[in-house]
Amino acid sequence: MKNQKMYEADDKMISIIRDNYNILQSLGSFGINLGFGDKTVEEVCAEQGVDTYTFLAVVNYAMNGYKEYDNAERLSLSTLLHYLKASHAYYIDFQLPFIRKELVEALDENDNLARLILKLYDEYAHSIINHMKYEEKSVFPYVQSLIEGNPLADFNIETFSKHHVQVDQKLRELKNIIIKYLPSDGLHNNQLSATLYDIYNNEEWLRHHSEVEEEIFIPAVRNAERKLKQNDVSAKISNMISQTPQNDEQLSDREKDVIVALDRKSVV
Repeated sequence: MKNQKMYEADDKMISIIRDNYNILQSLGSFGINLGFGDKTVEEVCAEQGVDTYTFLAVVNYAMNGYKEYDNAERLSLSTLLHYLKASHAYYIDFQLPFIRKELVEALDENDNLARLILKLYDEYAHSIINHMKYEEKSVFPYVQSLIEGNPLADFNIETFSKHHVQVDQKLRELKNIIIKYLPSDGLHNNQLSATLYDIYNNEEWLRHHSEVEEEIFIPAVRNAERKLKQNDVSAKISNMISQTPQNDEQLSDREKDVIVALDRKSVV
């Protein structure tokens, strides 16, 4: 159930955790450590080097689906990039191995159904890892180059957006098999029920992660691309004007408009 409260910079950080403890992992991905007492969101973010506006955009989206933040230009790409990289590390290095360990402990390795469940899980994990590694190899370096003002020429965020799909079909198959064919003995039933609960949480985490990329990260990158292109157009106009000899006729306003239009056309 979504929490309809909109969190702001002067809210206590501990109140966010109290209202939704699932946000704990997000704190870690932002690089926010516990032990902040009764400090506000703004105080904690300032102390730990996190952009407050961006943190609240992600938190409010996670907790109540709010994505109508009022100014995309205020979103910090550096903060979002750190958050996504750390989220990938958490999922690949901790969450995927943890769920597999639970499955191994709950299943009889000599049982054909158990082997099928593990096979499906390994296929799912492999597809997720490949998906995240692609982002780390192609998307994240591009965004870092964009932050530095010198974007890589062979990539843009639309390339990523068009192919950004969730890869959770195998996870759904896995859940269905466990639910339909759960063993009847008490011990394995309890173990698999607990694992299934973690798998559902896993699925929810991944859905949220994907939506943050779609609804916050990609729009922020688009805005940075647009801003850099506009700056490039302005620089070209200034350069042309500065190179015009003083005794020659200066560029008219109409000629400047033509230059801007041609530059925008070449960018589209």
